[in-house]
Amino acid sequence: MEATEKTIKLAVNGGINFGAKLNAKQLIVLAKYLEDDQELELTTFQQLYIEIPESRKDEAVAEFEQAGLSCYPVGSFVKSLRTCNFCKGAEEEGMPVAIELNKRIAGKPVPFTLKPAYTGCPVGCGEPLVNDIGIMKVKDGYSLYAGGKSKGQDATAGSLLFEQLTPDELYQKVDRLLEIYSEHGKKREQMHKFINRFGKDTLIDQLN
Repeated sequence: MEATEKTIKLAVNGGINFGAKLNAKQLIVLAKYLEDDQELELTTFQQLYIEIPESRKDEAVAEFEQAGLSCYPVGSFVKSLRTCNFCKGAEEEGMPVAIELNKRIAGKPVPFTLKPAYTGCPVGCGEPLVNDIGIMKVKDGYSLYAGGKSKGQDATAGSLLFEQLTPDELYQKVDRLLEIYSEHGKKREQMHKFINRFGKDTLIDQLN
C-alpha cells in the first residue's frame, strides 16, 4: 500500500482590487490542482484555501502567480489585507496604499493569526474596526485601529491609535506595531488580548 503524499495548505486570492474577484484563467489553474472529490474553502477574509501535494508546492505557486493569483502561508502569519470594494475609485479611496501595505505585512510570522483590514472611507465596508488591525481612509489621512474582535459575546471595536496619518507614517506605524506584537506577544495570544495586557497607552508610546 502506497503512503499518502503529504499535503500543504495555501491561501490564495486575486490580490488587492475592486472587490474579491477571480477570472476564468485563475479558476482553471486552481482546478488543475484539485482532485475530483476535493473542495476549495472560501474564508471570510477574501481568501481561498487549497491543499496541494507538498512536492508540487513550488510548481503550483509559480503557476498560480503567473495566472495573477497571490499566494500566502496559512497559520500564525499576518493574513492578506481584507479590503473594501473601492467603489469611488482607486486613487480617491487609496488603493495604492492598500496594495503597498499588503506587500509589506502579508505573510509575516506573528504570535497568532492576525487579520488586517482596510477601508477607503468612513462607511467601513472593509470592517476595519472589528479586526486585529484596521485602517480607515478619512479625507486625505489614514486612521489606525488595533485590537478589534468580530466574534463571540465579547466582540468589540478596536482602539483608535492614530488619526490623519500620511501613507509613510501609516506604513511605519503598522510595521512597528507588528514588531512590538512579535516581540512581546505570547504564543497564540490574539491581538486584542495582547493590547489589554500590554496596555494601550504603553503601545502608543512605543509607536511614537
